[in-house]
Amino acid sequence: MAVSLEPGPAWLDLVAETWAAGVALLPIDHRLPPREAGALLERARPTILLDATGARRIDGEAADPEIALIVHTSGTSGTGGAPKFVEFDRLAIDAAVACSASALGASVADRWLCCLPLAHVGGLLVLLRAVLLGAPVTIHPGFDAAAVAAERGSAFTSLVPTMLGRLIAAGAELSAFRAILVGGAHLLPDLRASAEHAGANVIETYGLTETCGGVVYDGVPLPGTEMRIDPEGGIELRGPTLMRGYRFDPSATAAAFTEDGWLRPGDAGEIDGEGRLRVVGRFDDLISTGGEKVWPDEVEAALREHPGVRDVAAGARPDPEWGQRVAVWVVPADPSDPPTLDELRAFVAPTLPRHAAPREIILAERLPRTASGKLRRAALPRD
Repeated sequence: MAVSLEPGPAWLDLVAETWAAGVALLPIDHRLPPREAGALLERARPTILLDATGARRIDGEAADPEIALIVHTSGTSGTGGAPKFVEFDRLAIDAAVACSASALGASVADRWLCCLPLAHVGGLLVLLRAVLLGAPVTIHPGFDAAAVAAERGSAFTSLVPTMLGRLIAAGAELSAFRAILVGGAHLLPDLRASAEHAGANVIETYGLTETCGGVVYDGVPLPGTEMRIDPEGGIELRGPTLMRGYRFDPSATAAAFTEDGWLRPGDAGEIDGEGRLRVVGRFDDLISTGGEKVWPDEVEAALREHPGVRDVAAGARPDPEWGQRVAVWVVPADPSDPPTLDELRAFVAPTLPRHAAPREIILAERLPRTASGKLRRAALPRD
């Protein structure tokens, strides 16, 4: 059953009823334009559609009886391909909820605040805590910094970095939460420091739709989750929360796993001597310039410290001499006085190797990002 409804308390009963009936739930963001929502439905082929006009049967194909949840990916990585439909069985969802509760020390009496979109696994997991654990949940119709700041009585919430930044700017009493899970995009050290200064207990999560949300908390895997690094530096994960596969896409499912059953997220990382994971970046985004490898995240982190930079993205551009060159898309703090390429190169010289310094700058009014704040590199302006 595909569901396209505005977030609200009715979702709690909806999730509980579909779980009890053994119906696979596919949430569709109610804010999507009709054409985009229609394209998702055409590819997912549900047999029931529930939207603002009511429930009706449509021509589709039933899911495997063991599938309880289907979540579509954002389709923003790499070249921005079409979203995939990730299928989870009941055991994976049970494990995701139980392992998170164990890691957080959360009891069935602890209230959760849900303000993430319910079409994404992070938002749905908050609701599933109510269904599977009996934990109380408050659902907001969307994210509003003032409304979240006014909330009292919630022990936990899940946010993306953009939301956390807006709460800080609104002067929210972040210490009211026992813990704030932050995922969906890289959490910048300065943002985390600001949140902690405001009294927040921030837990940065790492995971993806295919892992049923975050399975690594502050570098430490949840109970039952295993991590390893392949010879090329790629992160690999194994555990009880992993997807069954992609709906109608067996070749993509096979490509997502190693021969011995480990999921390959497509991220590079390192595991330190204490067993903590550090994510370096996505292989799809890696820049190869003159035989040297450059991670865009490192370039972006260095340039964000420049006072003339409000926002920045790094990426590869073709270069006749170097193969690729490091380009940066910069949103200037003052559009009337943007930083120059020479200024930026000089600024990063003390912290970045010479080959990682930008060789091209493109000024932009804003950078394309998803609702969770994740940079859409494929949509960066090229002219």
